[in-house]
Amino acid sequence: MRFDRLLAGLCLALPLACASSSSLSSMAARVEPTVERGPGEVDLKVMTFNIQSGLRGLDKVAEVIRSAAPDIVALQEVDVGSVRAGGKNQPAVLAELTGLPHHSHFRTTMLWGGDYGVALLSRFPLVSVEQHPLPVVTGAEPRTVARAVLDVRGQEVSVYVTHLTRRPFNDSVRIRQTAAILALMAKDPRPKLLMGDMNDTPESSSLRLFKRELRDVFALRGEGPAITYPLPIIPSLRIDYVLACDQFMPRRGKVLNVNASDHYPVVAEVTLRAPTPAPGEAPMLQDVPAVVSSSGTP
Repeated sequence: MRFDRLLAGLCLALPLACASSSSLSSMAARVEPTVERGPGEVDLKVMTFNIQSGLRGLDKVAEVIRSAAPDIVALQEVDVGSVRAGGKNQPAVLAELTGLPHHSHFRTTMLWGGDYGVALLSRFPLVSVEQHPLPVVTGAEPRTVARAVLDVRGQEVSVYVTHLTRRPFNDSVRIRQTAAILALMAKDPRPKLLMGDMNDTPESSSLRLFKRELRDVFALRGEGPAITYPLPIIPSLRIDYVLACDQFMPRRGKVLNVNASDHYPVVAEVTLRAPTPAPGEAPMLQDVPAVVSSSGTP
């Protein structure tokens, strides 16, 4: 057992008075009433997965993704060209192994001689990609939020991917990061998903702030255990999330108990509501040029 992992878990858990299993169960039990699908709606399966730079084998990560068969995958702790990754472009390798052809990597810093950050894999074409730095404590690891605009059967959808600062940095940093992300999302008129490793439990200040504007798919439709960050001694944690705006109907959420990383991935099934353009309004994607290659590389 690595000491640094145990220390990180302690820093996460102790100040937060970790959620008990009963509170997690009650959270998962708050289920919305079933709503029938309407014409023009699109069912999507999405995943968020902190892959720990593929240290347990990138092939294991790929197999988990393949088995879940998601349409969109948000990845955290992803390497491109680093020594520990054997010089590989991990998003490109995973795209090939999983059959999700459109991909992009968003660098936050240099580690092990390569680029380190978050990434996205998608079954749908990427119309555009961008990223924005998030506030951090002086000297701390840089953090970012990435946004990819996807063409989902003729409708533009924004997918945001992030990995917030972990403890021992105080709550105020993640609150500032959360506020910065929500400010960006508020300017975006598209249907929006936010996925990532938030490094905070559901009752934390940062998650409560997120949930003022977004819905926690697992909290509404979760099935089975909620833990996403297992720890050997202290209570394990739920710190990875799929959050959706109200243009998505949550259908199902599940945490996959797999040994491919130090985190468990979260899979969510949602339905994208049909667009309701104003009378005379042109379709969203009309004459919009793609600004990334077919592989999704900026």
